[in-house]
Amino acid sequence: MTLSITTEPLTPEAFAPYGDVLDAKGAPDKIINQGKCGRYHDRALVDVAPETGGRVGVSVFHAELRSFPYALDLIERHPEGSQCFVPMSADPFLIIVSDGPDATPRAFVSDGAQAINFHKGTWHGVLTPLSGNGMFAVIDRIGETPNLEEHWFETPWVVTEG
Repeated sequence: MTLSITTEPLTPEAFAPYGDVLDAKGAPDKIINQGKCGRYHDRALVDVAPETGGRVGVSVFHAELRSFPYALDLIERHPEGSQCFVPMSADPFLIIVSDGPDATPRAFVSDGAQAINFHKGTWHGVLTPLSGNGMFAVIDRIGETPNLEEHWFETPWVVTEG
């Protein structure tokens, strides 16, 4: 048996159950820096569960480039904090989310000018750049308590480009 899903464009509306899409589309919320800079204000909730001793951290990830068809054999979630991925090049990346290990995953492809922020506890695939340098700034929870759960699929899903 083959399990398969097809990618869809990343839009704020389609991604809303899983997190936030960060982009600079439309008019900025504020003009700052002597009128020379548009600020797209407060685009994501960074949730680090401070009651568990968590704090906000900024890291840099360098991920291996992937391609289609992509074999999805693992999803993970972070129960104590959100996780924001900001590409450091204007290249698309694959974003996989799920309502849980028994649900059919969804696959999105960024347009190259979007970042995403997974809500705390959202099941998602691993960082999957499709082109470029594979570098991402990651804003997430840093803390002493465990913040990672993994689920390995018995039968991998095959993700194809839509």
